[in-house]
Amino acid sequence: MEQNRAKILVIDDTKTNIDVLDGILSVDYDIYVALNGEKGLQLTEKIHPDLILLDVMMPEMDGYETLRQLHARNILHGTPVIFLTAKADAKSEQMGLDLGAVDYITKPFNPSLVKLRIKNQLDLKFQRDHLNELVDEKTADIRKTMKVMLTSLGSLAEYRDPETGEHIKRTQYIVQKLAEQLKNHPRFCMYIKSVEYIDYYATAAPLHDIGKVGIHDEILHKPGKLTDTERDIMMHHPKMGYEVLLEATKELNGNPMVRIAADMAIGHHEHWDGTGYPNHLKGDQIPVGARMMAVADVYDALVSRRPYKEPYTHDVAVKEIAKGKGTQFDPDVVDAFMKIADQLPSIYEKFKDTEDSI
Repeated sequence: MEQNRAKILVIDDTKTNIDVLDGILSVDYDIYVALNGEKGLQLTEKIHPDLILLDVMMPEMDGYETLRQLHARNILHGTPVIFLTAKADAKSEQMGLDLGAVDYITKPFNPSLVKLRIKNQLDLKFQRDHLNELVDEKTADIRKTMKVMLTSLGSLAEYRDPETGEHIKRTQYIVQKLAEQLKNHPRFCMYIKSVEYIDYYATAAPLHDIGKVGIHDEILHKPGKLTDTERDIMMHHPKMGYEVLLEATKELNGNPMVRIAADMAIGHHEHWDGTGYPNHLKGDQIPVGARMMAVADVYDALVSRRPYKEPYTHDVAVKEIAKGKGTQFDPDVVDAFMKIADQLPSIYEKFKDTEDSI
């Protein structure tokens, strides 16, 4: 299959220069033309050229300012820029190179040198692009492996817990939807930085109770009410989970997904008003992931059947979450939950518990 031809954008206000460059380059490349800096900016954003030939001396917006604007608008994306100029002095070259140009071509044009300089810069660009693709693929593979490992670890905790594997899918869904709702909120955007971070929170959600692996079966599986001593032991599971996951972050160079999971583990039983456990954190002291997990976990517990209780209806569970606004739960997380609450019954029908799983 024939390889796509490279796209070269010529930004120059002089038709003679454009005609000369077109004659030199059009046999090997697709040539696009802009007669001034502003048009060049617009065309760069539209066609994403592989290389830009930029005239220095243009009216209104000269080449230097055009290059400044290309960077300021963040539309270059690694595209090399070569200045075209009749000014061959060292000061002018220094200015262009300082702005990020990769080379200078002086007028009048020498066809052989023009072709060679453009070929060299395009070869470098395509090699760099290929390396970036390889890095992206490797990073995606590592992230996928990490995600599978964390999900499997979360499943291990669920096997020891009387709750079901469907609990993982349901709480993951709620945490993901809460993160989507909150990603542009001024109090949360610095923590939910991108779509990638939304996935981090959803992937980390099943690990919130990983510390229960360290709780004895007679306590973890006890069908009746726990004694005060047993309850004290059970209340240690957030710290146990946190310590295990925190150690993992050291080995993984602070991997954000594992760090989020550790924060969820330590903080999902903390209350907004400071009455929770294990550290009696209050308000924004509670990690963001833990605040979302707290709402997801409580809702799921309310609408799920357990050996010691019948399930609440969806409407009753939503009212209970609303009651906890500003006391047990972050008010903004509750507001986000209310926006997705109508979606939950259909999701719970899809991921409902079976009789054998209870």
